Amino acid sequence: MSRIGKKPVAIPSGVTANIADGTLTVKGPKGTLSLGLSDLIDYKVEGEEIQVNPANDTKQARSFWGMQRTLVSNLVEGVTDGFTKTLEISGVGYRAQMQGKTLKLQLGFSHDVDITVPEGIEVKCPDQTTVIISGIDKRAVGQLAAEIREWRKPEPYKGKGIKYQGEYVFRKEGKKK
Repeated sequence: MSRIGKKPVAIPSGVTANIADGTLTVKGPKGTLSLGLSDLIDYKVEGEEIQVNPANDTKQARSFWGMQRTLVSNLVEGVTDGFTKTLEISGVGYRAQMQGKTLKLQLGFSHDVDITVPEGIEVKCPDQTTVIISGIDKRAVGQLAAEIREWRKPEPYKGKGIKYQGEYVFRKEGKKK
């Protein structure tokens, strides 16, 4: 039994959920998101909650159960509150700035790194060493943050690079003479 899957997903006021043609569509104040539904899981919209249960008692259906409930929960949370990831840039000469729909990063390469921001995601740079990524789709926000971080992961000797806010970088001692 999935502990996560057993809990129904509450639908807050101002949010509507519909199931049609194998797709769950959730509309809220921030926008609309949809999820393709699995045949192994039964989805029911009952009043102010969405119930997620396995369609049969197979191992695969039970293993999908908790994940599908979490995906449904992410849809509801995305259209009500949205998701945010904050990246911190540290290193001499490392900086970021927005130019229209392009994020320009200076990360110690001989060239600037230009990242085009996808539709539906908002990127802000309140200062040169902070990048705030926000949007309603949790997967898209996390993917963009991971792609930006991939350009310069934090290194363990000086701590230079791009890290998530609150991430701990394990530091190593340098070489002894």
